[in-house]
Amino acid sequence: MKTIKTLTFTLVLALSFSFARAQNNINGITSAYFTVKNALAAGKPNDASNGAKTLLAALSAPETGLKPDQAKLFNSYAEKLKFDGRHILESTDVAHQREHFANLSKNLYEVLKGLKLNTSTVYMDYCPMKKAYWLSESAPIKNPYYSDKAMATCGKTTATLAAVK
Repeated sequence: MKTIKTLTFTLVLALSFSFARAQNNINGITSAYFTVKNALAAGKPNDASNGAKTLLAALSAPETGLKPDQAKLFNSYAEKLKFDGRHILESTDVAHQREHFANLSKNLYEVLKGLKLNTSTVYMDYCPMKKAYWLSESAPIKNPYYSDKAMATCGKTTATLAAVK
């Protein structure tokens, strides 16, 4: 009986470490994404490029701790996310960066929604002028598709992914 309890405890401990590793990887990806988003909202293409470099590094890190169905979902979007991340990295044309940011946002939302590993609330916002979505770490609108003050708060929250603890 003592052996079964020890084995059960060890298995639970291993699974919780695995879950924590997966959450850390996803947190790194979302943190880098938010860096890109905030740089675009500020109209700083060089900062967006630097954020995309961090994002690509996070996307290229080995995904550990994901369950098989989560790994399948992540891998089905990984190349799309990297494609848009590379375009943001390699360009200093903010319009081109924003074009790829729209696809990056849509795909990352699907990943986060499917994995259910985000440790903080993530908001999906929509810009009716650009007909494009983005993810945000806070409820107030900070539109990455426009960096001028008149349009900085244009948009609305359309979905919320609650934090998973």
